[in-house]
Amino acid sequence: MISFRELVNGFREVGLVPGRPVIVHASLSSFGEEVRGGVGSLLGALLAVTNRVMAPAFTYQTMLIPETGPENNALVYGSGGDLNRMAEFFYPDMPADRMMGALAEALRRHPLARRSTHPILSFVAIGLESALNAQTLEEPLAPLRVLAEMGGDVLLIGVDHRVNTSIHLAERMAGRRQFVRWALTPRGVVECPGFPGCSEGFNQIQPFLAEFTRQTQLGMAWIQAVALAPLLKTAVDLLHESPDALLCDSPHCERCHEIRKGLALSRLNSETER
Repeated sequence: MISFRELVNGFREVGLVPGRPVIVHASLSSFGEEVRGGVGSLLGALLAVTNRVMAPAFTYQTMLIPETGPENNALVYGSGGDLNRMAEFFYPDMPADRMMGALAEALRRHPLARRSTHPILSFVAIGLESALNAQTLEEPLAPLRVLAEMGGDVLLIGVDHRVNTSIHLAERMAGRRQFVRWALTPRGVVECPGFPGCSEGFNQIQPFLAEFTRQTQLGMAWIQAVALAPLLKTAVDLLHESPDALLCDSPHCERCHEIRKGLALSRLNSETER
């Protein structure tokens, strides 16, 4: 059984310190053994080491598929059917999607936590109101940009870069294609631009981040802390050098397919202009 003290020591070992903000992604089950006190203990240990913590609290259950929309948007319009009928209105106390993990939901429920208001891509945080306030519909990942400016870290607890939302910000910074999605809210259906692509290819970046990564093992879980600002620069540089980097290999991935199609068209246009 993993104790609270072991968690605290693990977080300190990867370099977390009071005052330095962190965006956390975690899998409680990755430890391979019981954590004494469960997710509450995990969150408590994290807050004992740093008092500025953020996590994604995305709410995919609010999403709708309209009948029509912009072209090349990696979406089959009119295919909503049951999904649209099951869509929920976004509200500030809506639970985070289960894909976010138990730690994100525990943070959302913490009495000191605040949440941003994006109806799909909200973030929840303690001690980081300025980062949350930076988010807009047009710039849903702006809180991560603020964390980078603050010298923050990405903390991966038993998960890999496929859940590292910060790499999506690097994609946007590098000019990679973004998408449009729609959410159900009490004010009606809201258009949400700047929706990111697929993350299944993000582990390709791991070798490029070695010098910015501190890691330790606890139980069966690897805990990694990656400095956010150099992570973003590394990813942006990689995408500028290899525009199709970090895309997944699935032939069924609509978003990666649209990005590749756009890159191919751009190359063709460049060759035609020569």
